Amino acid sequence: MGSIYLIRHGQASFGADNYDVLSPIGFQQSEVLGNYLDTLGIYFDRCVSGSLARQQDTARGVLGAMRARPMPTEVDDAFDEFKADEVIRAHLPDLLASEPHALDVFRNAAQHRAEFQRLFTYVIHRWISGEHDKDGLESWASFVARVQGGLERLLERAERKDRIAVFTSGGTITALLQLVIGIAPIKAFELNWQIINTSVSQLKFRDRDVALASFNSHAHLAQTKNPGLITYR
Repeated sequence: MGSIYLIRHGQASFGADNYDVLSPIGFQQSEVLGNYLDTLGIYFDRCVSGSLARQQDTARGVLGAMRARPMPTEVDDAFDEFKADEVIRAHLPDLLASEPHALDVFRNAAQHRAEFQRLFTYVIHRWISGEHDKDGLESWASFVARVQGGLERLLERAERKDRIAVFTSGGTITALLQLVIGIAPIKAFELNWQIINTSVSQLKFRDRDVALASFNSHAHLAQTKNPGLITYR
């Protein structure tokens, strides 16, 4: 059987003007994972990344720390994260009717982490329900279809025992969980909130049959005994 390693990007710049930038911790997490995979003797036959900077920089950090032969990272934007800022903006007018302070929370998310998570969860539930689709906004169903297209392209080109690394994001991994194990979107997002930066989830495949082998492994971070490296956004 072949393996697909779904690697979430390192910690990004939560609360900054540009979230799509790895933080210093994000770069450190990437290097730690690369060293760990190298110690285990895990190598990749192919590496694929979404088009986002935080995904590609994570790929460079991980692969740069591995002693295996260098290889190019293919880019497939099917593995990009959904645009959370656009989802928030589209649903904000409805939210403000019951949560008048929501705009301030979203503008100053780093100072209101718990309240941000509560409101963001509410917005995500509206989005994935399919009952509040907005014109011009990628729906949850369209997002899942995009991710499915990326998975199908991986499988079409895969050799029987390939080990494929996919550097991606939490929402994309959530969509893949729904596709692979048939979990309801609302339940998938309960798992989404637990996905740790640079954690590894493994899929096994034989032809077009895909199964989940492991989820959210972060032993590489735990073994450092540095709790500050275990982050969720």
